[in-house]
Amino acid sequence: MNPATQNYRIHMLDIAAVVLGKEDVIHPVLIHDEGHAVLVDAGYPGQLGKFAEALSPYGLRMQDVTQVILTHQDIDHIGSLPAILEEAGHDVEVMASAEEKPFIEGEKMLLKITPEALAAAEAMIPPTVPDAWKQAFLSTLKNPPKSPVHRVIHDGQRLDICGGIEVIATPGHTPGHISLYHVPTKTLIAADALRVVDGRLCGPDPDQTLDMGRAMESVGKLAGCEIETIICYHGGMYKDGNLSRTLRELAGL
Repeated sequence: MNPATQNYRIHMLDIAAVVLGKEDVIHPVLIHDEGHAVLVDAGYPGQLGKFAEALSPYGLRMQDVTQVILTHQDIDHIGSLPAILEEAGHDVEVMASAEEKPFIEGEKMLLKITPEALAAAEAMIPPTVPDAWKQAFLSTLKNPPKSPVHRVIHDGQRLDICGGIEVIATPGHTPGHISLYHVPTKTLIAADALRVVDGRLCGPDPDQTLDMGRAMESVGKLAGCEIETIICYHGGMYKDGNLSRTLRELAGL
């Protein structure tokens, strides 16, 4: 291992959930060193136990988490954060962009939870699902989890933890979506700015992206980074011989 990176570890987590009758595997990220354990995104509601299981192989417990960075406001990213903060039993610093802060804190309703989206979600619930589960699911959508944001972070900022984490504004999927670049390992944590589908690197899901034009501009912006590995929240890890070129082609540059 390169001596420059030996004090820092970055791990893609595999967190599975059954959503509307289908299994969905999401990929939060753990970055840690001797003094910090940083979670990037917090999964769906009700996944505290799965996060505890995911941290265990690295010798960490929820009580070791020192920071949580939320890339954006979607419910599958905020989800288990309130439970994580409670389980930690100490002050955990929550970070997010200024644009996403009021949604994460519950001051504003999540942008994608509209009356139309609620009706569509209800229609997609299989008829075999028990009514109690159905009502609990819809109640969670109508009253999504929320958390204080203790620190607002912004484009171009470098967080001096775990060897250096750079904040990259990648709006489009949501207005204040951010991606993160772990400097020592040259790893891009793309969140929902990118996806991996059938082994291919793709842009964000058009059906879940509020402004596809801005989102593709953000993909082009990422092409300027020196990246060796990309971790996508949906689809997982992606590598190839020239990621900058791949991103430029994807952005149509």
